[in-house]
Amino acid sequence: MPDHANPTACLLVIGNEVLSGRTQDANIKFLATRLGEIGIPLREVRVIPDIAETIVATVNEVRARFDHVFTTGGIGPTHDDITSECVAAAFGVPWEKHPEAWARLDRHYRPGEFNAARQRMATLPRGAELIDNPVSIAPGFTIGNVHVFAGVPRIMQAMFEVLAPKLAGGAPVLSRAVHTGEVPEGRLAEGLAAIQARHPDLDIGSYPYYRLTGNGVAIVAKGTDVAAAEAAIAEVAELMRACGGVPIAGEPAA
Repeated sequence: MPDHANPTACLLVIGNEVLSGRTQDANIKFLATRLGEIGIPLREVRVIPDIAETIVATVNEVRARFDHVFTTGGIGPTHDDITSECVAAAFGVPWEKHPEAWARLDRHYRPGEFNAARQRMATLPRGAELIDNPVSIAPGFTIGNVHVFAGVPRIMQAMFEVLAPKLAGGAPVLSRAVHTGEVPEGRLAEGLAAIQARHPDLDIGSYPYYRLTGNGVAIVAKGTDVAAAEAAIAEVAELMRACGGVPIAGEPAA
């Protein structure tokens, strides 16, 4: 979908626990949805390990290609929380005590509890701007076009809502959908291609579903022009009827 007027985003999910299957990522859907609402389409997601060379190289690659890069994970107090120092290396700046972050955490913990491990959470790339953490104090940060969040979904979401008003977006990306249970995806394919060709500024996706109650297919049109999305979905509904189906507005219930 062309979005020349809209800034674009990439998400880096950082953590061995995600790649091993121990932890199921719950942040992609949230960020994709919220970024779309403020007009910053999420164009790529990568899941990478807690390996310094990989993090540094990937951050440098994607920050050159996208207007915004968001990272989740790896900013806690343990030895494998290396995102912050790797982002510093990617920007070629020192990883050092951040006065404000240090003061916040020092006030938060009881005397003697702000130990060396917790001090890592207040050690950031030079020049980083804090992203407040309303849930558990330890902040995220922004440097350049890279925004670094915690991996815990509740904390990540709270950090994002703090940052969101500062992000310059474009026209919101919205969607319209229709589904039917009577027509296989393959019967719609040729007609869908023609509808997509008539609406080049939309992203029209086909999503088959398989349920105990029956199979079907949902068609979703996404874009920044609501009238165009509605027109395209109306054409899809007519195509479903022509193929013997009964179109139902919206996506099927889970």
